[in-house]
Amino acid sequence: MIAFVSALAPVFLLILLGYALRHGKAVPDEFWAPAERLTYYVFFPALIVDELAKAALGDLNVLPMGTAMLGAVGLVGLGLFAARRHLPVLSGDLDGPGFTSVFQGAIRPNTYVGLATAGALFGPAGLTLTAVGIATVIPLVNVLAVMVLSRYGSNRTPGVGAAFAALVRNPIIIAVAIGATLHSVGGPPPVAGAMLQILAKAALPLGLLAVGAGLDLKAAREAGMPVLQSSVIKLMLLPGITALLGKLLGVQGLTLTIAVLFNALPASASAYVLARQMGGDHRMAAGIITTQTVLAAFTLPLALVVFGGLGLHP
Repeated sequence: MIAFVSALAPVFLLILLGYALRHGKAVPDEFWAPAERLTYYVFFPALIVDELAKAALGDLNVLPMGTAMLGAVGLVGLGLFAARRHLPVLSGDLDGPGFTSVFQGAIRPNTYVGLATAGALFGPAGLTLTAVGIATVIPLVNVLAVMVLSRYGSNRTPGVGAAFAALVRNPIIIAVAIGATLHSVGGPPPVAGAMLQILAKAALPLGLLAVGAGLDLKAAREAGMPVLQSSVIKLMLLPGITALLGKLLGVQGLTLTIAVLFNALPASASAYVLARQMGGDHRMAAGIITTQTVLAAFTLPLALVVFGGLGLHP
């Protein structure tokens, strides 16, 4: 447990530094929006392409791992959809837009935190398996989020067709497709590969600083019971189901640990962006993201110990 805390401390200290830089005005507010866009559209896709293109999976059987991750996300999504009428009983008057934010918060992972954590704990093998997790889970999460927002969001003007077209243009999904293609042909060309590696090095530090800069403690205080519901589901229930499905499918060792880690990640800032675009409760989404990011400093090690078999695998 001490090893986990020591390895995770730099990740969450970078997030804290981002918060301090933003709210201490050490960096102009105008810096953060273009920095986030640059990370989202250039640095982070470069990291995904680089990791997938050179992935050396060896004897690791990633198909059962991906199946467990997808199955857990699907079960949680279906469970929330089925339980929607009962959620207001637990959390007060939860309207449709509020439900979409609880839903997104329960299934959408922060991949910046995931890659940084996996790299800190398990090195290149952890990064590679997390990139596989991104390729597996992110398309499903985006599809489910768009479907729920199209049904329950207050602003449906973009239309389902336009929303799904946006999925096809998603830089992470494009990066997954390019990385998988390059992997199938033996890796990236030498010059392009070297450039990708340089760009990839900027992704995690800048991404984690941006996560911290985007934290909204006021929204977290105001959000109330829905935040607690979404956080318990995302940070503990989802990784628990992932571990159960993984063991049933024979997933073990580092693959099981990364599957649990990935599905135990706090909600991504993408939930806030999509909520604003499609009529979700973006203030509640901000509260969920902030609360889960803070709690994850404690729940990630716990989830790995309880569900991930400690994760100290060679």
